[in-house]
Amino acid sequence: MKKLSKELVMYIIMGIGTTVVSLLSYYILANPLHMNYQIANIISWILAVSFAYITNRKYVFESKINDSKGILKEVISFFSARLSTLVIEMVSMFVFVSLIHFDANIIKLLNQGIVLVLNYVFSKLFVFKSES
Repeated sequence: MKKLSKELVMYIIMGIGTTVVSLLSYYILANPLHMNYQIANIISWILAVSFAYITNRKYVFESKINDSKGILKEVISFFSARLSTLVIEMVSMFVFVSLIHFDANIIKLLNQGIVLVLNYVFSKLFVFKSES
């Protein structure tokens, strides 16, 4: 399989795993535990991004960086890129849940598609660019 094709397939697979981590943790925090939806969203984001970094580094972009300074730079870049999509997601949640009163679970699910695409682009262009 060509490198880009393999990369996209692995990204989709790991993206599904990341989405499961995000949605499952959000659902548990927001519903049975009755946590505020924004706080639940932030915690689910932290869990999902941690999972995504590990899987993207190893299986998607196959990062060759092994020194601690390089890994730290990679982690900071990865989390910074993901922070930008968190802001997009939080604004969307606020607008559609708090202002328009749509169901928070449905909006969370829809946001995942947008976030998935943006996260791939940011990872490819800014985080794992030398290995891709």
